[in-house]
Order: sequence, then C-alpha cells, then structure tokens
Amino acid sequence: MAVEDHKDLVEILENLNQVDVSKCMNFVSAPQAGAIETFAGTTRDTFDGKTVLELRYEAYVPMAIRCIYSICSSARASWNLHSIAVAHCVGTVPVGETSVFIAVSSVHRVDALEACRFLIDEIKAKVPIWKKEVYSNGEVWKENCEFLERSSELGSKGASCSRKKVEMKEQTKKSCCGTKVQVDDQGSQD
Repeated sequence: MAVEDHKDLVEILENLNQVDVSKCMNFVSAPQAGAIETFAGTTRDTFDGKTVLELRYEAYVPMAIRCIYSICSSARASWNLHSIAVAHCVGTVPVGETSVFIAVSSVHRVDALEACRFLIDEIKAKVPIWKKEVYSNGEVWKENCEFLERSSELGSKGASCSRKKVEMKEQTKKSCCGTKVQVDDQGSQD
C-alpha cells in the first residue's frame, strides 16, 4: 500500500513485494536538492551466533502509515528538507533483501544526514511494525533497541541498547501511535 502527499512518499509493501529503491530515489530527486541521504535495512544471515533464515514483519498498516507521516512531519519541523520517501516491507523478508528503505533530500547535506538517522530511529521506536527473526533452530519476536531506549527514558521496564542514544527534541518524544507491547520469548505480555 502506497500513500503519497506532495513531498512525502510512504509505502508499506505486503506479500513479498520488494522495496523499489529507484522509485524512492526518483521521488526525492530534485534540481534544488544538493543532498540525498539513504538508509537501507537488510536481513542479515546471523544474529548472536544463530543462523537467520528470514525475518517476518507484521503491521497494523493504517496506523503504521499515519505514524510514519507524523514522523516525517517532525523531521520537517526540525530540518530543512525537500522530500522524504519511506518504504517498509511486511511479511517475509529473506536474507539479503531490504526490509526498510529511507531516502531524504535537502539543499544541504547536514539536514539530509541528520533527518535520515532521526527517521529510522523514530520508525523503529514508534511505528506498529513487529519483527520475528526465524532461525534454523527456532524463532523469536524481536524488540527494537530504539523502543527499549525510549521505554527506559520514560521510566518503563526495559534494557538499553549499547549504542549512543540520539538526542531528541521535546516535541518528538511523544509517540504518534501509543505504546508498543513488549513480548518476551515465552509470549507473555507486559
């Protein structure tokens, strides 16, 4: 499902549809854009010594689209951006395939660089898209580090990622979608 306004393109791709990187790049390209920054998240073949066969994503698509648009609006409020394209797959994503792609254009590189990082971190922290990692010897639902960090910042139970936190402006700390449910390996909910 693709939804587009004049400056933002948001796609949630279902049923093994692959991300069209060229479409995203063409959408954000413009003569006035001196910079295009991209991020591609791909399925890797191992995690913590386990062989990964595939990732499976589930989403509440209408809410995911609304949340991504809200995050795009927050990025626009913080940086001088020309266009934003976000594509995220749901369903099965095999090893080596792209599950999420972001392209951001701006007049100057600093805006595009910072906004692109903000977008992926916020999408992983707030958007109702859930990931299951399928291994050769089992499977597990995975929580995003960004979600855990945000939960810790808000005083909720949760671990913190080891990577440096990105400072967020006060208006971006609230979630457009509410709180995600934390699921442990046994399937109980917190």
